[in-house]
Amino acid sequence: KVCCTGGGATVPKGSCPRCGSCGLYRFLQVDGEENSFLLINERLPRMSTVFKLFSKIKHHDSGNLKASDRTEMADLETSPRPPNERTPLVNYRLSRSFSTSEVPGSAERERTLQEPGSRKLSTFLGVVVPCTLSMFSVILFLRMGFLIGQAGLLVGIAQFFLAYCIIGLTILSVCAISTNGAIEGGGAYFMISRTLGPEFGGSVGVLFYFANIFSSALYTLGLVEALLGNFGVEDGSLAHALPGGRWWSLLYGTLFLLFNLLVCLVGAQMFARTSLVIFCIVQVAIISVFISFGVESQPKNITLIHGIPDPLQPNQTINHSMYTAFNVETAKENLYPEFGSDYSTNTIMNFATVFAIMFNGCTGIMAGANMSGDLKNPSRSIPIGTICAVLATFVVYLLLCIFVAFTCERELLQNNYMVLQYINMWAPLPVIGLYLATLSAALSCLIGASRILEALSRDKLFGGILRFLTITSRSGNPYVAVFFSWFLVQLLLLIQEVNALAPIVSLLFILCYCAVNIACLALEWASAPNFRPMFKYFTWHTCLLGAISCLVMMFLINAMYAAIAIACLAVLVLVIHYQSPDSSWGSITQALIFHQVRKYLLLLDIRKDHIKYWRPQMLLLVNNPRSCCQVISFTNDLKKGGLFVVGHVQVGSLCDEPYDPMQRQTTFWMNLVDNLKVKAFVELTLCPTVQLGVENLMRISGLGGMKPNTVMMGFYDNSAQEDTFVSMDVFKEPKEKRVQFADEEYGKMGEAFPPLRTVGDEKVLNLLEYVAIISDAIKLTKNVCLLRYFHTMDRAGLFSKKQTKYIDVWPVNMMKPEMASYFDVTCFFLLQLACILNMVPHWRKVTRMRVFLCVEGGDHNEPGTRRREAKLQELLTQLRIQADINIINWEHVICLRGHSEGALLTDEAPVAMTITEEYLRAMNELIKQQSQNTAVNFLYLTRPPVDTSRYPEYLSRYDLLTQDLPPTVLVHGLSAVTSTDL
Repeated sequence: KVCCTGGGATVPKGSCPRCGSCGLYRFLQVDGEENSFLLINERLPRMSTVFKLFSKIKHHDSGNLKASDRTEMADLETSPRPPNERTPLVNYRLSRSFSTSEVPGSAERERTLQEPGSRKLSTFLGVVVPCTLSMFSVILFLRMGFLIGQAGLLVGIAQFFLAYCIIGLTILSVCAISTNGAIEGGGAYFMISRTLGPEFGGSVGVLFYFANIFSSALYTLGLVEALLGNFGVEDGSLAHALPGGRWWSLLYGTLFLLFNLLVCLVGAQMFARTSLVIFCIVQVAIISVFISFGVESQPKNITLIHGIPDPLQPNQTINHSMYTAFNVETAKENLYPEFGSDYSTNTIMNFATVFAIMFNGCTGIMAGANMSGDLKNPSRSIPIGTICAVLATFVVYLLLCIFVAFTCERELLQNNYMVLQYINMWAPLPVIGLYLATLSAALSCLIGASRILEALSRDKLFGGILRFLTITSRSGNPYVAVFFSWFLVQLLLLIQEVNALAPIVSLLFILCYCAVNIACLALEWASAPNFRPMFKYFTWHTCLLGAISCLVMMFLINAMYAAIAIACLAVLVLVIHYQSPDSSWGSITQALIFHQVRKYLLLLDIRKDHIKYWRPQMLLLVNNPRSCCQVISFTNDLKKGGLFVVGHVQVGSLCDEPYDPMQRQTTFWMNLVDNLKVKAFVELTLCPTVQLGVENLMRISGLGGMKPNTVMMGFYDNSAQEDTFVSMDVFKEPKEKRVQFADEEYGKMGEAFPPLRTVGDEKVLNLLEYVAIISDAIKLTKNVCLLRYFHTMDRAGLFSKKQTKYIDVWPVNMMKPEMASYFDVTCFFLLQLACILNMVPHWRKVTRMRVFLCVEGGDHNEPGTRRREAKLQELLTQLRIQADINIINWEHVICLRGHSEGALLTDEAPVAMTITEEYLRAMNELIKQQSQNTAVNFLYLTRPPVDTSRYPEYLSRYDLLTQDLPPTVLVHGLSAVTSTDL
């Protein structure tokens, strides 16, 4: 990786001090000018080199490039690789900048680059051959008689139609996903994980890996069973040479598996050559089977491997049954199901168990997709090859069902699974086809499993536990993953029962098919514009039907195994989610959420708002979050499920910047919000003045019916700022779990934000602009809250102590004490905010709400005082607010207030400006006396005066009123927020 800060320095991946590990943008420094380029794919080879050289050519003539740069450009221009789906931009250029012949050594480099790459397999060798061999294998040569003997011709054909409908719907989804972008190694896992995200994709990938492991063991055991059936000492039909028994069977299986291991270790090319040879021999064996049905036109007795009781002679057994050649009477007898015992496991069969065994013949559709990392053009090869293989195998299975049903008696089919061998014109040929097809299927599953395991390990979904499995040979063969997969298959050979493994394999594959359908369905429902696959023959209906049919068949096959598989999937999702792997794949969850949110936002009509369902929607204006973490957390508590937007204005002009500086800062702010564990959006803007920027934020923040109705700001004073990053331990988590703040200017955690302002530093906002912002908010019909002294709030201590604290509400306009008997909109808003705060669970445990009733006179038992207290209590009861009422005598305070000089008692009257400093100081002392155990104070805030020259006096009044109080919120309300209606 080339360091994006320029200079060509090489740094480890993810440690670049500017772009970090986000992988979204690279910034290149070229001759003092910074250029940013969108990084198309983190794995694009030489992408940084391309961008860097193109930037130099943009500013300089190519003839003046340095020799090293000319060599790099020649390397790019002489690359023989055509633009493909993985690297669409690497070799794309508008014109040749200079001749490659001018660069020494370019001819030798071109010859080197023309050597075959790691992607070598064609559609036929890489997809058609492994899919066909995986779908034939044991079922074709060893279980076709079992299927017709148990289920009958009609039900057997119906089961094949059902199975192929399920896989057909899945194939449509696979084709859609595989033709929508670049496919790398990992096959179905890669497609699911890159669509549904790491949690769900990784979980399905793990189960799909074990599906291939179990399937490889299944095919190997089937091969051993067929070997002993032909050459076993006890039951050999061709010879009695090989000893039987558990440990001998394990030895034979181990030898077959060892051959597969050697092929996998050589690599994909050896696998393709081996599969092609096997494919040709299997096709000859299949053709011989169909020819034999026509050649063998005479009936004959065939020995039963498992004798059956003679119904006429109870003590005798029948050891022979008839091959009748084509006979309508035989077909009639085999037409309907007759489920009986499976002589290999001694279990009674039914529709579900027979279908589970038969479905293994259809589970090879992902064999080609598993080789996606070795295909020349996986987006073309996977759909074409898979569809061809499925159609071919379906025709063969269908014809074979009919031929077997018309020629073999049911007793023969149920008690001799190698019936095709006995009726073949050359008996060894089906045996050879069975051995090779089964061996190839086991080989395909083993090499596919190793590729899936390598992809899982490379994606680091489980941290560094599987890191050793990413080791590959020089040609890219993951030999460590091959050894690990071989070891697991070797352990499974101890089971030694084909029919016992079959339901497990079927369930795991069906679960994977279901996930593929869900992935395609999610892409279709998300309506993302970049989901435009070249394969068009699918709809969301086919995806949904495929997913539902897969789930239904899982529970029909074995409900207990299906429940266990889904439970394992859920556990894996939680484990991977807890690991929180870093990925730049994108998740369909975000696209679906966007789709649904957009739909419901359109339904959220502000014209239908009702006071009963009002909730605070906050816009918190923050200058430097270093001093505002307490305020951010407090506002998060106060929002009550409403909208919370953290807004910031940076003074500047976009015309003076090479790019928008707020884009990078947005990432820092969002990471800070995550670390504070608050549910907030971030809105940043760049404006010539703070006032204009705040106005823009108040106008455009939010969307539709979710727009802020309350503006919150810190109080304007000259107090020293405290670094709340330190006091709140914002970054106390271990380093590996921290949110990364990476930039060339900030090398350490949390240093992405500027340092705190000292007392002598000039503020970015002057006093007049501050009060003007309050006035603008009120003009825009926003409620206003000013927060002061929240840096003194010890949240950890507050919520850990058992001592009761109070949320105090002073619902009185202290700038107009003569109006203390009246409750206006702001008073109700004060009560509502305090009540909301008291409803938050961690606040409710340690706080009680108090409402202060200010009266004149020393006797609290006076009729007037009691009447006002009763009215206030009745109001609180109607509003369902639980609070204590504290009566305060403030006669000694209001007597210090100046006279109004005949001004009208309205909110806009200048009577508030006649307040004396003595009155304010006395009021401040009165509040202090009542705030010994107060957590938060809520006080009344009046509207700023119309005359801007009075702004300093207006603010100084509240500065005196709130001096040295506990954390205080000054509130001015404009909207009705409470209701007594049901």
